Amino acid sequence: MSKVIFAAWGDDLPTRLRDGALHERLAAVGVRRVQVNVADDLVEGAMRIDHLAEPIGGFVSVWDVDAAPVAAVLAEVATVAGYAVDERRRLDPPEHWDGRRADGLANIAVLRRPAELDRAEWLRRWMVEHTAVGIRTQATFGYVQNIVEGSVTDGAPVVDGIVEELFPIEAVSDIHAFYGSGGDDAELGRRMTVLMDSVGRIGAGHDIDLVPTVRHLYDLG
Repeated sequence: MSKVIFAAWGDDLPTRLRDGALHERLAAVGVRRVQVNVADDLVEGAMRIDHLAEPIGGFVSVWDVDAAPVAAVLAEVATVAGYAVDERRRLDPPEHWDGRRADGLANIAVLRRPAELDRAEWLRRWMVEHTAVGIRTQATFGYVQNIVEGSVTDGAPVVDGIVEELFPIEAVSDIHAFYGSGGDDAELGRRMTVLMDSVGRIGAGHDIDLVPTVRHLYDLG
């Protein structure tokens, strides 16, 4: 199943990207399902990291559709950069496709491969080694990895991977809820150390965008 993820920039994206009129135009160019990730007041204050000079405002994901007309429709309401991806669902989140805000915090990490690692080694470290560490050391209940195969819009920033991790909403302000350490400071420290060591091995300790969002899933028919 082919998937395209669009990073988006612009004003009032939570309203514009969830607008029914926009979804009608997306349906008209063949989109049957769309995922929208944007921030709302429930995730305000969550940790955010911006690598790009202009912070990413949201994301739109579509499946099995020609990317060009989708990009043209989205460009009516936002500036977008699109990426064809290979989706790997490592921990399936609960899903409902009626547009409701999904429970929890959806962190989206935009990854870039370090120059010193070739693609095969980077993917091995990320897909084989880091995945299990990330799931074991955090309170994730959804974990979707997207290997970027190429850009589908002109001038898109270089991106090699996009990860969506879902956490309990308490993780916005409670680090123990984020790491699942149950209030145990020693266990929290252990989990943080193990995770950060693994993050460093894939180069995600720098040159990363981390965008806290909530997810909305729409079945457009």
